[in-house]
Amino acid sequence: MSKSKNKGKSPEKKSVKAREREKLRVLARMHYKKMITYPLIVFIAAVLILAVHFPTLGIDLRGGVVVTAYGVSANPDQLAKDLSSALGVQVKVESFTGVGTTGVRIYAPAGTDPEKIISLMKEKYPDAKYSQNVVQPTFGKVAQRQGMKAIALAFLAMAAVVFLFFRNPVSSMAIIFSAFSDMTIAVALMGVFGIELTTATIAALLMLIGYTVDSNILLTTKLLKRKEDTIEDAYLSAVSTGFTMSTTTLGALFVLWLISTSQTIDNIAIVLIFGLLADFMNTWIFNAGVLKWYLSRNVQGGRS
Repeated sequence: MSKSKNKGKSPEKKSVKAREREKLRVLARMHYKKMITYPLIVFIAAVLILAVHFPTLGIDLRGGVVVTAYGVSANPDQLAKDLSSALGVQVKVESFTGVGTTGVRIYAPAGTDPEKIISLMKEKYPDAKYSQNVVQPTFGKVAQRQGMKAIALAFLAMAAVVFLFFRNPVSSMAIIFSAFSDMTIAVALMGVFGIELTTATIAALLMLIGYTVDSNILLTTKLLKRKEDTIEDAYLSAVSTGFTMSTTTLGALFVLWLISTSQTIDNIAIVLIFGLLADFMNTWIFNAGVLKWYLSRNVQGGRS
């Protein structure tokens, strides 16, 4: 009975799988020069964007004042405009929703008196509860150095592991460049969409190294140590698995971004989404193009 059930389902499953593979076959048959060139153009564009529009540093990296008002429901843009006018400095206001509470966070430049902000807020919202946090510019610079050091060390550690595992400079450099390009594109998009570079988004970039390298390692392992007869078959086998991995992660991050009421979590989720979208291109087009070029030159003992 189970045999007949499997027989009844197999033609439909095969047809769906065949249609999916046919769509992916377009990538598998693309010439390696095009596969390498297009992602490089996007990478150069991202570098140019960063040169002219680098993301703004958050208060935890540049110093400043944060005043949190609990139990306040207000239009953040209008409140920011009113406070900026009264204080004589540009402030930023974000609303938030927590468990059983709502409120706003007011971000002001270093040197601003937090008591003055609270005094102005109490005139409109006397029943609200307030807290303040002051980050000195010197501590901000320390956080900047530590964040950049963490990214550099994580990247170097990843590169060392990749080199030790594959012991092949071409495939290893392709993986490392793909990860670097993912991070560069993600940071460039942060600048475009006005997402600040903070300790939270630095943590997201660190997570991005692990998220993006695994798909590159999957592809490289499949192609260099392939059991399939052709490079195209090995690529299709890897891409079907890799797309499933990446799309499930993207789906989870998108849901997190939709339902989150925390600006910090929103920023982490969106940075990871930017990086994973870039990784689709850098893994399955750029890295695949480099490997196709490498294998076509009979480096693997004449197999192509």
